[in-house]
Amino acid sequence: MCSVLNMPRCRWALCRVLIRKQHTFTDSVLYGQLYPSHIRTNPVQKALLAVGSGVAALQNPYRHDMVAVLGETTGHLALLKLKHRMSNDPEGYTVLTERPRIRLSTLDLSQMSTLPEGSLGREYLRFLEDNKVTPDTRADVKFVDDEELAYVMQRYREVHDLIHTILGMPTNMLGEVAVKWFEAAQTGLPMCIMGAVLGPLRLSKRRMQKLAMSLGPWALRSGSRARCILSIFYERRWDQNLEELREELNIEPPPLIVPTKSKPENPCRLSYLPF
Repeated sequence: MCSVLNMPRCRWALCRVLIRKQHTFTDSVLYGQLYPSHIRTNPVQKALLAVGSGVAALQNPYRHDMVAVLGETTGHLALLKLKHRMSNDPEGYTVLTERPRIRLSTLDLSQMSTLPEGSLGREYLRFLEDNKVTPDTRADVKFVDDEELAYVMQRYREVHDLIHTILGMPTNMLGEVAVKWFEAAQTGLPMCIMGAVLGPLRLSKRRMQKLAMSLGPWALRSGSRARCILSIFYERRWDQNLEELREELNIEPPPLIVPTKSKPENPCRLSYLPF
């Protein structure tokens, strides 16, 4: 505590703190940053980014950076609805409040490897290992002009592999398209809807039949009926049985097993694909 003798020094220390805070606020306003990775854009810039990223992603669907930009510049209304759903769910509200992140730095992989077979954490870890993917490949959100909505988008990206795990879908093209059909019905994000529409164009005739006759209807039905997937605090459920979690979320087991290729189709990038 400050004594009377040290009062001038304390006042100067307080002034330095206030000046530093003022500078931080001024810099934030000057650069328009709402969070560290934020890049503020006006409506015209967003439209140009959406068109440009959409064209680039269509030409090369492995450009996950372009897919990410497309999602951020077109998803405002869908993100608002997702945030509302999370806010009205007790567990979802906790997620919004505590803002957990799924990164290698936040996962205890050694502990997860000791979880029982069939548990969410063990199956998620198996998915990462089998498909050679890592949660750290998720890009930071940049173009969402609302801090809370930016977190909702970030959370969506970071639980994408968990959705694969829960649905039992691999990272090959058929598995990705099935997940996008689920996400389109579940989130309403334009990026996911575009992926659900355009993704099947990249499938073989045999896989198209599997999608149309079995996986597609199941994914749409499960996505529309399921509890909001962003409202689950997965980090506190690693030891929960995966089948029990599916039942709780109102997600039917997959109607068929989609085999994982021995050499995944560029899985680190495919996990972003809406196409």
